[in-house]
Amino acid sequence: MVSCNGGLNQMRAAICDMVAISRYLNLTLVIPELDKASFWADPSDFKDIFDVDHFIKSLQGEVKIVKELPHKYLDRIRKDEIFSMPPVSWSNESYYSSQILPLVKKHKVIHFSKTDSRLANNGLPLWLQSIRCRVNYEALKFTPLIERLGRELVNILQKKGPFVALHLRYEMDMLAFSGCTHGCSDEEAAQLTKMRLAYPWWKEKVINSVQKRLDGLCPLTPEETALVLKALGFQRDTQIYIAAGEIYGGNQRMDLLHTTFPNIVRKEMLLSQEDLKLFQNHSSQMAALDYLVAINSDVFVPTYDGNMAKVVSGHRRYLGYRKTILLDRQKLVGLLDQYNNSTLDWVLFAARVQEIESELMGAPRQRKVIAERPKEEEYFYANPVECLA
Repeated sequence: MVSCNGGLNQMRAAICDMVAISRYLNLTLVIPELDKASFWADPSDFKDIFDVDHFIKSLQGEVKIVKELPHKYLDRIRKDEIFSMPPVSWSNESYYSSQILPLVKKHKVIHFSKTDSRLANNGLPLWLQSIRCRVNYEALKFTPLIERLGRELVNILQKKGPFVALHLRYEMDMLAFSGCTHGCSDEEAAQLTKMRLAYPWWKEKVINSVQKRLDGLCPLTPEETALVLKALGFQRDTQIYIAAGEIYGGNQRMDLLHTTFPNIVRKEMLLSQEDLKLFQNHSSQMAALDYLVAINSDVFVPTYDGNMAKVVSGHRRYLGYRKTILLDRQKLVGLLDQYNNSTLDWVLFAARVQEIESELMGAPRQRKVIAERPKEEEYFYANPVECLA
C-alpha cells in the first residue's frame, strides 16, 4: 500500500516508482492513495484522475494491481495494525531487496507513507528503468473526461495555429515555499512569509530571497518572462497558453506579459463554465488538463524547474524530442538586472539570452549524473534516456 505525497506530477512520478518497486519485489500493489492533506487540499482519488481499469490492464503480466486491500487483511486496518514507514529517498534496488522485502515477509502487508523520490535516478537495471517509462507513458492515462477536455483544448489552440505552453510557476504556494519575493511589495512578501511559516511540511523557514534568485533558484516573474520570450524571438502575435494556476498578484503582475504578447489564453477562457465546474477545487484535475496541453504544444517553456517542468519535458522527449526551452535562470537574472538598470541595451541583451538558451532546447543528450548527490543531479523523469533509443 502506498500514500503519495505532493502535487499531481510529483505523485505521477511516485506511482511509476512504486509500480517498479512492486515488480522488482514481486509484490501486489494496491491502487495508490493520493495526497489530500497538502497545501492544495485536493479530495481527488486515483480514479478521479487516472483510468484505473486501463492502469491495471496495461500492466498485466508485469505487476498484479488490485483496487483495494484483500478482504483477509481489512481487519488489520480497522485495528491499525498495518506496518507503515517511509522508504529512504533515492534508494537503489538492493535497498528494497535487503531492507524492505524482509519486512514484507514478516508483516505480509506494508504501507509506504511517503513516495516522493524514493527510487534512485541512476544505476538501476535497464529493465527496471523501462518499467518506470512504461507506467508513465502507457499505463498512466487520465480519465476519459480529462482526456476529452484535454483534446478539446489542444484542438481549439491548434486551429488558431502553433502555440506555446508557458508553465508560469508564479502561484502563491510556489512563492511562499521558495521564499522568492522579487517584484513583490513589502506587504506581499510578509504575506508569503507568514504562509510559509504556517505550513509545517515546508521545512525551510528563513530564506534570503535576493541570494536565492541570484543563484537561479527562483521562478522568473511574469515581467521577466515577457522580456526573455521577446528576446528569444517570439513575435507579438504568438499564441501562448498559460499552464498554471492563479498568478500571484493577479492581472497587475501580468500587465507586461499581456502587453508584449496579447494573444494569451488560459483553459478558463477556452472551456465552458459547465465543463470547468466539474474541476472546481480539484487542483490535480486542473493540472491534468494543463499537462495534456503542455505535452502537445509546439513549444513548452517552464519558468521554474519544478515537478511539472521536469515530468512534462521528459514526456516531450519521449514523444520525439518536442521543443522545450529550459531557462538557465541563474544566467538570465543577471542579464535581466543589467537590462532593467540600463547597463545593457536591448540588442545585446537579446543576443546574450539567445546564446545562453541555444543549447537548452530539449535536444537529445545524456542525463547529468552527480554521484552521492542525487538531489542535485538530473531527475530520471526529466530525461529518461534509457527509454529514448
